[in-house]
Amino acid sequence: MKDIVIHIDENLRRKLDTYCEFLLEENEKYNLTAITNIDEVWCKHFEDSMAGAEVIPHGSSVCDIGCGAGFPSIPLKLLRDDLDITLVDSLNKRIDFCRTLCSKLGIAAEFFHERAEDFARSHTEEFDVAVARAVAPLNILLEYTARLVKVGGSIVAYKTDASEADNAANACRVLGLRLDTHVDFCLSDGSNRCLLVFVKTMHTPSQYPRGQNRPRKQPL
Repeated sequence: MKDIVIHIDENLRRKLDTYCEFLLEENEKYNLTAITNIDEVWCKHFEDSMAGAEVIPHGSSVCDIGCGAGFPSIPLKLLRDDLDITLVDSLNKRIDFCRTLCSKLGIAAEFFHERAEDFARSHTEEFDVAVARAVAPLNILLEYTARLVKVGGSIVAYKTDASEADNAANACRVLGLRLDTHVDFCLSDGSNRCLLVFVKTMHTPSQYPRGQNRPRKQPL
């Protein structure tokens, strides 16, 4: 278990303050997050999201599947301007929020209001890295994301611990993925978290991800 140390300069702090203020303001209209305490937003959203920076290569194109209110991709972009981010979500209100937020923060990004499985079929192997946080159980998440990344690219799953990896062995075998590493870390409030990093070792078979919500109904 390691402690995550993130250097936050004054410019980054101002932008995160703007993010937090806008999130809590819009949350009253759109229910974007259950976390409404400012300190918890900083820890459980910002700190947790930015922890992934250490496992993402420099200059990567990053796709955030099920981006919600922009976690983890927008904090990652604020910390790492070398990243190119694309945000995907099935709810338009979340995409609208992220688009407006990025405009406020001066962030360049791409936005797509689309289901994960549909987006993956039209953007095959376009990205270096796919990230996801609080989206789905790991075996389901891997099916949503595997087709998006290039062979040799990676999927970074934000989880509470590494235990879900045991249930994703078949998904890895079918989708052409290999668990490369996991990073156990501790947030400043004492919460345990984990980054599971999967490397794509071959092209994803053409039938994946399956449509009609089958990844959730019949997980690999």
